[in-house]
Amino acid sequence: MLKTKKMIPLAVPHMSGMEEAYIQKAFQENWIAPLGSNVDQFEASLASYNQVSDAAVVSSGTAAIHLALELLGIRAGDTVFCSTFTFVASINPALYLGAKPVFIDSEEETWCMSPYALQKALEDAKNKNQLPKAIIVVHIYGQSAKMDEIIALADEYGIPVVEDAAEALGSTYQQAPLGTLGDFGIFSFNGNKIITTSGGGALVAKQPEEIKKTRFLASQSKEEAPYYLHHQVGYNYRLSNVLAGIGIAQMEVLDERVAKKQAIFAAYKEGFKDIPSVTMMPELEEAEGNRWLSAMTFCAEAVKKTPNDIMDALKEQGIDSRLLWKPMHQQPLFQDAPFYAHETGDVASKLFQTGLCLPSSTQMTQEEQDYVMNAVKTIISK
Repeated sequence: MLKTKKMIPLAVPHMSGMEEAYIQKAFQENWIAPLGSNVDQFEASLASYNQVSDAAVVSSGTAAIHLALELLGIRAGDTVFCSTFTFVASINPALYLGAKPVFIDSEEETWCMSPYALQKALEDAKNKNQLPKAIIVVHIYGQSAKMDEIIALADEYGIPVVEDAAEALGSTYQQAPLGTLGDFGIFSFNGNKIITTSGGGALVAKQPEEIKKTRFLASQSKEEAPYYLHHQVGYNYRLSNVLAGIGIAQMEVLDERVAKKQAIFAAYKEGFKDIPSVTMMPELEEAEGNRWLSAMTFCAEAVKKTPNDIMDALKEQGIDSRLLWKPMHQQPLFQDAPFYAHETGDVASKLFQTGLCLPSSTQMTQEEQDYVMNAVKTIISK
């Protein structure tokens, strides 16, 4: 059996080997600021990969959401409907603008936003004459939400959709890249994402002119003039030319990273297939997720352990793992925010109470993954 000398990580950066060449290019050209040929090439690569006409790279996925909401005219007092089963970065930009979040539950087939709960929330909002100014749907762990139903509801009520595809670069829904189905789509290149620029993000849009506006807002809203001229608030959100060089090299291996993530998930699914108390994250037939993190749930009654118990036991054996996202409607920050549950009850909270993310790094060896699976089986059988 494998003896770990160091922790088997959850998810860590995986360099292609070409990053230094593009970084060196930035230094040779002396373009270190958020301009330059690396930025242009990275944006072109992202646009081509996602089958859109243009993309704007920015300092983070959070910045991309902020810019999308700004472009949609979100202001203080507006409401924004948001997935509850996510990281707080999906919601914070609404708070930056003074908007009020309303949280929408998950559903069992995708763990993403429930069309049933969304419909209930929209019906209530219409009756109160308080329709939201945007719907932020999160493709959690790289898995697609039921986008046909969600976009149909959004269109019915005339609400724009922002796809938080921070975890879903390389994932598809009906063969269309996630992030390109709504009015805006955002990606993240944080250190643990499927590709990374160490820190960074991107915005794509249904209307190409919105990307030009994005670059303007992300560059302090500086007008074209022979002096510094500003008519509106802007942000310092553009990505540096150095980090964009990392992104170019990472894009060159994105398909390899997706394939490896999918293979890791498939191995877990095969390894746990005979354990009725363990279920791997589901996926729609019409979707193909990048399996950014391999996530599982288990029957707490049968296992008689909490996710914390299992996580602690794995850590003792040199295995890193992570609890699933604690729903936003359970966070102290949002204790007064409205929440709409799925028809079967509070699905997001149940996921949090019964789930765990397992090591999913693309550098993980089969021997290491076998070690992880054997450890999980031993822990839950005790």
